[in-house]
Amino acid sequence: MDDIFSHLLALTSYMTQQFTQFLEDLLFGNVSYCSKYFAVSSSSQHEHPVTSGYSPGTSFYDNCSSSSLLYVASSSPQVQETGTLNLVDPVCTLCKIVESGRPYWIVNFFIRGLNLPLSGLRFSWRLGLSTLRSMFNYVQCTVARVRGTISRVRKTLHGSSSDIGWLQHAPGMAPVKDGSARFMELLDCIRHGQHKLPDSFVYLLIPGLFSNHGPLYFVSAKRYFSKMGLACHIAKIHSEASVERNAWELRQYIEELYWGSGKRVMLLGHSKGGVDAAAALSIYWTNLKEKVGGLVLVQSPYGGTPLASDVLREGQIADKETRRIMELVICKLIKGDIRALDDLTYERRKEFLMKYKLPQSIPLISFHSEASTALSVIATMTQIAHAELPWLRLPGLSYDDSNDVIQSGRKVPIVVPVSAVMALCALHLQLRYGEKSDGLVTCRDAEVPGSVVVRPRRKLDHAWMVYSSWNKNLNEPDACEMCEALLTQLVELGRHNKGEGME
Repeated sequence: MDDIFSHLLALTSYMTQQFTQFLEDLLFGNVSYCSKYFAVSSSSQHEHPVTSGYSPGTSFYDNCSSSSLLYVASSSPQVQETGTLNLVDPVCTLCKIVESGRPYWIVNFFIRGLNLPLSGLRFSWRLGLSTLRSMFNYVQCTVARVRGTISRVRKTLHGSSSDIGWLQHAPGMAPVKDGSARFMELLDCIRHGQHKLPDSFVYLLIPGLFSNHGPLYFVSAKRYFSKMGLACHIAKIHSEASVERNAWELRQYIEELYWGSGKRVMLLGHSKGGVDAAAALSIYWTNLKEKVGGLVLVQSPYGGTPLASDVLREGQIADKETRRIMELVICKLIKGDIRALDDLTYERRKEFLMKYKLPQSIPLISFHSEASTALSVIATMTQIAHAELPWLRLPGLSYDDSNDVIQSGRKVPIVVPVSAVMALCALHLQLRYGEKSDGLVTCRDAEVPGSVVVRPRRKLDHAWMVYSSWNKNLNEPDACEMCEALLTQLVELGRHNKGEGME
């Protein structure tokens, strides 16, 4: 019995030593080795040479039996005599039970148990990185949107502050001359019946933007010149077309008038019409050099207009929505081209004037005015068209069958508060930019470099020169007389330039 307890004590000591060695191997990263060791022990044979101590490559049962046999043989006389382990059968049976339990699955389960928290840590790390990356991208997008919104707000508030009057600061632009005094002298002579406008020219009036929808546009001026015996025409162009397209059409129009009459053509363009006429001379000057005598630009946005730029400027608040609305109005309702308004922005005017320049030899006059912002102007009505009613004869009444009486009786004037709208626009430009304007075009943008500038003292809005006011003041000159004074001054300027050999 004592020998059995001794063997059990030795077996316990051995198992403790092996378990301690296993924990050391596990702590130092030999988990895979230990797993391989126990896996090999399950498939190995039980008969091995007797060795002392633990040796890698041997099974747990081999080591146990060899050490037990060695210890028993050295302490028991029976073992020395018989050479067998009859007295330690319980110990061998215990070892076989331990081995037959195949404890290597415990190691695998223990390793997998360690891999589970490691996998959880790895998953948590990846999840944290993904969350941080998503948060970083979201913050970047938010910052970009905030910066974009701030930039749009700044661009909207800044508007056209740095663009108004850019022609006066652009390098290479010729200075202007003041011709207001001579204009007032000629206007006073015309008011007293002295008309000096020669009939050796053909006078072409070029309407501006949206003129196709105003039947009375330049009608009074044309009738005025025709009564004086002068050849006067209104250019039949699509006012809502682009500047380059109208320039090509004006070239064709000027050449037809020249070859049909044999006289040079004097041009007077109002608003966008002046820009179109200047573009025709800039692009096709080699073809029109001998056919055009001069150009008068009346309230023309030669440098651009802040209203067009503020509406169509990219990068400001609601720029896409505003452009869609303008495209709907101009392209769908009016059947025009959005480029007609886009060509009047500062960006497009800068591009065009850097590409095409007016010839220096052409006589030029720039006329601009300032609109009144008084409250009395809001009540001013402007006649832009007239409606013709059917002529009805009532029984028992006598009628004059002359055509003039019938036509005058059938016409009903159509009046709208154009002057009031111009006054509000002029007030807007005055408060926002501190610039004087006629309601649509600032005074500085209407001055063409190298031209003679006419600045009337009278308050006139943008539509006054082409539409007649419903409340006429007989003590003041009307638009027709001003157009005559401008063309007379243009003829004098052309003769003066020709005398100096500048043409």
